[in-house]
Amino acid sequence: MKKIQTKDVWLFVAQVLLLSLVIVSPGLITYVTTRDVQVAWDSLAVSAYWLAPAVAVYLVNFYLCVPMLWIRHKRWQFVVANIFLIILNNAHILFKDINSLPENFLAGYFSFIIISMLVNLMAIGIALSIRYVMQQSERKQKVVEAELAWLKNQINPHFLFNTLNNISCLTQTDADKAQDTVMQLSDLLRYAMYETNKPKVPLEGEVEFMRNYIELMKLRCNEMTTVRCQCSMVNGQSEVASLLFISLIENAFKHGANSNAPAAIDISLKQQDGTLIFNCDNTNNPKPTKDRSGSGIGLENTRRRLDLLYPGRYKWEQCITPENIYHVKITLQL
Repeated sequence: MKKIQTKDVWLFVAQVLLLSLVIVSPGLITYVTTRDVQVAWDSLAVSAYWLAPAVAVYLVNFYLCVPMLWIRHKRWQFVVANIFLIILNNAHILFKDINSLPENFLAGYFSFIIISMLVNLMAIGIALSIRYVMQQSERKQKVVEAELAWLKNQINPHFLFNTLNNISCLTQTDADKAQDTVMQLSDLLRYAMYETNKPKVPLEGEVEFMRNYIELMKLRCNEMTTVRCQCSMVNGQSEVASLLFISLIENAFKHGANSNAPAAIDISLKQQDGTLIFNCDNTNNPKPTKDRSGSGIGLENTRRRLDLLYPGRYKWEQCITPENIYHVKITLQL
């Protein structure tokens, strides 16, 4: 059984209030224009007599007939259910004793029946249309969530494999430091596995993870490579998508570190007002033509996640400067 969510309750309340306003509005307008309570009450009674059945038809279709029959492709059952529903809700109109009506009212009576049926059919159409839009929105959301999960799962293995490779190299030179690094890796994995399950995480946790990750990535560098990292936060509880910048940092170390020539990696993260600015600069040391493993995948994944999570709320800068510095800058509206 599907669990009722708070947003579903609010949707129901909003619809009931709006439809109630539609029914009572003729009476309110009449009272404002005439200031006559009896006339206003008569106007309200007439609108309720004709519109309340259509409101009932709409609500039953929106919450029962459309999701349980139409969406499940039970079209004939949907049609039959609505025929009975319209007849039941409009019985006071359809089966009125016409012999009690003056002869000159009969034409108007049958006109009202036709109008009432059209209003009921319109109510069914509105319920179908709204449900269709909601269904398409839910499908799109599920596709986005599935793609985000796939992109995120691509990040984690890269992070793990590269870090394990660094630790493997370290065990040959400094066993004690390698042991400390394993503990640090354990903390990072715990964060990646348990703290990033939510769509967004506190900025302070992400910054701490980023700093620790950079420390691990520095293991692959020797004294020829200079690594700088600066982070400043105004509100550490501001939320941001998890592991959003890790691929860019990994890319900087992969292509920026150099054991044979001076190189530099400069990473900064700055929060100001509602904006987050991430800069990543590294000496451009392209991989050999024969070794193109993973080329561009991290950047593509990051841009795709930004498109999905922050549509229209980010700016991306990417270039190679005349000084042969590979530059990436992301300006993000939180």
